[in-house]
Formats: sequence, structure tokens, C-alpha cells
Amino acid sequence: MAEGSNGRRRFSDKWGKHELDVLAVLSSAFPQWLTSRQIAQRVKAYADSYGELADQAAKAAFAKQFQRDRAKLAAMGIAIESRQPEYSSKSEGQDFASYRLQLGDEPRIRLRFEQEDLPVLAAANYLARSISVSETQSQPAPQHTSRTTPRVPQTPIPGLGLDSIAPGLGTQTIPPALVKVVDQRRFAATVDVDGENINVAYTDSDDLAMFVLEHPGAVIVSPQEAVDAFNRRLQAASQMTLADKTTGQSASTVVTPSISGKDAPQDDDELKKTHTKKSGSFQTGSEVDRRLRLMLFLSAHLGEEFSLAELAERFIGHAKSEDELKKFVNVIHKDINTLTTVSDDGEMAGSQFFDIDWSLLDAEGIVSATNSLGLERLAGISPQYLSMLTASVSYLAHSPLLPDEQREKAASLYQRLRQLVKPGETPWLSLTGYELEPHSFSVVKRAISTDSLLDMEYTDGAGRTRRKIVAPSKIFVDEGVYYAAVWTDVMDATPEDRKRFVSKEHPINKANGKPRTWQVLRLARIERAEVVEPTCHVEIPDMPVAELRKWSFDNGTPAVFVTDQPGLQFIKSLPGATVEPCSPGEKVHVIVSSDSWFVAFCVAHARHITAVAPETLRTMIVARAQRELSLGTHEDDETTEGE
Repeated sequence: MAEGSNGRRRFSDKWGKHELDVLAVLSSAFPQWLTSRQIAQRVKAYADSYGELADQAAKAAFAKQFQRDRAKLAAMGIAIESRQPEYSSKSEGQDFASYRLQLGDEPRIRLRFEQEDLPVLAAANYLARSISVSETQSQPAPQHTSRTTPRVPQTPIPGLGLDSIAPGLGTQTIPPALVKVVDQRRFAATVDVDGENINVAYTDSDDLAMFVLEHPGAVIVSPQEAVDAFNRRLQAASQMTLADKTTGQSASTVVTPSISGKDAPQDDDELKKTHTKKSGSFQTGSEVDRRLRLMLFLSAHLGEEFSLAELAERFIGHAKSEDELKKFVNVIHKDINTLTTVSDDGEMAGSQFFDIDWSLLDAEGIVSATNSLGLERLAGISPQYLSMLTASVSYLAHSPLLPDEQREKAASLYQRLRQLVKPGETPWLSLTGYELEPHSFSVVKRAISTDSLLDMEYTDGAGRTRRKIVAPSKIFVDEGVYYAAVWTDVMDATPEDRKRFVSKEHPINKANGKPRTWQVLRLARIERAEVVEPTCHVEIPDMPVAELRKWSFDNGTPAVFVTDQPGLQFIKSLPGATVEPCSPGEKVHVIVSSDSWFVAFCVAHARHITAVAPETLRTMIVARAQRELSLGTHEDDETTEGE
């Protein structure tokens, strides 16, 4: 037992192996349950510090440290389940809860992944871990939930074990765009859409309400606090009044954001203030983390041979020089020694997970392990997690969150994984704002990023199919719809055999009387698109999205709404809006192209929107809110979440 300067016990962890010792003890005892006292006696690090748990101070110190180690293992996908002991008159109340490894009832699935799969697999694993609904979520939720408590689990589901079959996963870099989008959507809910349950990750309750309202027939299934928050917005919308459309002071234009192949979306300042998360949220790199990954990998490949250099690249990374490679190899060799160290006391377990062929290791630098204390049970992933991982790979293959080359690999990986999942068992998942990407998005984005032309067939407003050669400039999202702004004056840059598809006449722009060389069209209307290399560089003038969108809104409806306070974040990101002071908040003017979108927008933000004009739109908003309320079955209460 180690003593501190004040005479109190302190935890002794000289080698940083206690998590491994805990794992060795529980694995060798499986399927038996071990009490707290048995664990404290058998794990050398605990026994040195806490002995027999003879007093309350020792019990409390042990409990605190054991829970830390338990959480550390859970973060690696190795869950320890607990239960209360069955007390009897003979137990004298000496034992506490008992523990064992949580392996589940279904066998692990082991797959072979190639090195080129790892970047996509790491991204999909990050998404799957973030959006997975915890098993404890099915239990009754606490009556009082903090507004800042994340609903998206911050640790992986139990028994992940993906590192055991995909070594090197922890050395991959997660695309920053994906990390930003996932981390901003801190909450998760289950939404029924047309009979299918979808796991939706969202930013706040306004965000989830917008998702539900944009999917007619959608119903929030869980959690209950999300249902209640949605109902509160419906109640507020059903009482919305008519706004006075007269304007007073001069309006100021709100900057309109855009999404293009060259510019990332603007940062959400409010979210950055309230929820900042490092990009390596699940990419751990400490010594213990690395040894746990190495241990799981060797457990999954008992009897197989791996060189120290190969293991070093998989678990540390690619060496930039020979000297660095030697350093990495020495680190792995030290890890192997740690995993095969026998405790000084034969009565207590050490971290001897494997028997190693030492002659082979010393002579050729090759590791071959056997006898893993049953840890091969942890190797691989559960069928449940494979389903979520498959869904995540599919989602990334059809979203703008990965580079184009990785999206193609994601599509290929999905075809392989889906064969291992039973039909109907792949869950649906969605990130709000990223679930409606048109099929033409990637090819248009590629043309923008490479300064190329686009040979496209699209459906015009009259329903006719037309073909045209254009130079796409930017993509932007307006009222939940993807638009592409294209430059049509490209005759000089178009190859000779395609010049007949270039617009020769440009209609007059009513706003300024000049020829209209810009065209704005919905991406969903592009039936086919092909990237074409131009014969010369095309000079495309810069044009604000706020100006471009006016041309696609010639038949739009002028609308206005009043807020209860100034400076709201959702107004700052509202395309083409102008605002003016209006006590106590602001009066916001917009041109509405889609009435249904505007209705959903106002209902979703009804806690801050007090009045709307014209009367026709206000009537539609109230009617939609009342209809949703009539279909709901949950009563409002005081529970709040994501507000």
C-alpha cells in the first residue's frame, strides 16, 4: 500500500498497467461475476493501494479509481457490466456490486479490411459512435435534464472492438468538415418517417422541429423531452398574430451564406462558444490506449505472425525516417513486454495476456502470440454495431461531408458490408441539413473545384428536358433546396463538337436591363451531368448569392415576421433577409419561394417569432401547428432539452 504525505492512501500506478490488469482479471474469470473485494484483491495495483478494503476510506478510493478504469476501457469499446450481489445472512454485507465483461449474447463478427479502407472506415466509425443511441436511453429519463446535457453519446457502444480487426484505425485523420458537422449536432432523437425509424442527430430543438416539419408525416418517437420541446413550438405557432407590414427605418441586409466547392460553410459562432470539441474525439493515443488496441488485435489473430515494423506502422503511424522507424519498433517491443509481464505475486493476476514465441521475436523481429486468456471473445464487432457502421458508410457515400475520392471508396465499402447485414436490419440515420443531397451534387461540385464546364440535361420550369453547356460557379442552399448558379457565356471555352449546346441568346434581366448570363436552377432538376474540360479559362464575375437568388424567385411572395429579441442566430443565416429594428426585437423581410418551407421555418422558430404577414401565410402557419397538435399524443411538461 502506498502512503501520501498526509498518511492517506494513494493509488499506485507505476507502470500504467492497471486497466490491463483489470481486463486480465475479468477476462480470465468470465463468465463468473467478481465482487469489488475480489477485484481489489486480484488486481495487483489495487491490492498494493487498497488491500482488503477494510475501511470506508479504502472502499471509496477503490470505487473512484475502478470507475475511472472502467470508463477508460469503455472508451475503447470494452464494457464492464455490473449487478447488485445477492445478499444472504452469511454475506454480512461485506461485498458490493459484482462485475464482469459485457460480451452480449451474439458472437463477434470479424472482417478483413484493406489499408485503403481505413480513412473511410475511421470516418464512418466516428459517425456511428456519435449517433448510436445508448442502450440506457430506453430506460425512463430523469425528470430534470440539464439543457446542456448532450443526447449524442460521447463514448462508443459496448464491445466495439473494431480496433481488433482494423489495426491502424486510431492513426487515421477524421475529415474536419465531418467532425464539425457531427460535433455541432450534439443531440440524438428517433423519428418515425413513413413507418421507418430514423436516428436523427440535430443541433437544438428548433433544428429537430424543422426536420420533422419538412418531412410530412414524421413523428418524434424519443426521447420524451424532444417530443415536449416540439409541442411547445406548436403551441406558440398556433397563437401567432398578424404582423404590421409597414416599414419604418431603413433595413439592413443580412449576409447570405453559400456552399461551394472552394469555400467551406461559415462557422456557427454560437455553437463554437457552447460546444467546442477536438477533432480527435475518439482517436486516442496514450500508451495504455495503444496497448489495448494492440492487445485486441493480437487476440483476434492468435498464431499469426506480424513483424514489429508492421505493427509499428499500424498502431503508431508511418515513420518518416529510418531513425523514427527504429524508435517506433522499440515502442512496440516495449508494449509486447508489458503485455507479457507476470505479476510478482502468483496469487494475483498481472498483465500476462499472451505467450510469445520469444526466439522468433529475438531472431527475426516477428511477433506470434498465443493463449490470450479468452480475450479473443472481445475481438470483432457485434451484429448491432455492424448494422450502424454499414448505415454510416452508406450515408457518407451520399453526403458532401467526404472528399469525392473517399465517397467512391465509401460506396464500394458499403456494397461489401451490406452483404453481412440481414435485410431490413440496417438502421436509417440522418444529420439535419445533410439528408437531401441531390444525386448531381458531386459532379457539379467537382466541376466547380476544377474550373471545368458542365454538360447537363435538366428539366425546366415547363417540364421540358433541355441540354446546355455551362460553367458552374457556386452551390447554395435556400429554403432547404440545393441550387446551382451557373455562368452561360461559355462559347469561346467550349469544345467544337459541343458548341451547339451553348446558349446563344440571353434574356434581358428585368432588374437592370442587361443580358442575363447567369442561370440559377435546382440541382434536383439536373437529370444528367458530365464534366467537360474547357479549351480556355472562363472568367466568371463574382456575384453575391443574395443577388443570384432574386432571379430564381421572380414569382416569390414578399413576407415579414417579427421576433421577440434582436440578433437571433437563425436570422443571421437566413438567405436574402433584410432586418429593421422593431421593439422589442426585429422585423425581418424575406422573399418566399416555397410557402411550405416558410410555414415549417416559422413553426420551428415559433418560440421567438411572434407575428407574421401576409395573412395567407399566417393562416397556413396556424393551421399546420394545430394539425400537428391534433395528431400528437404527448402532453407538454416542464422537461427542457436543447433549448
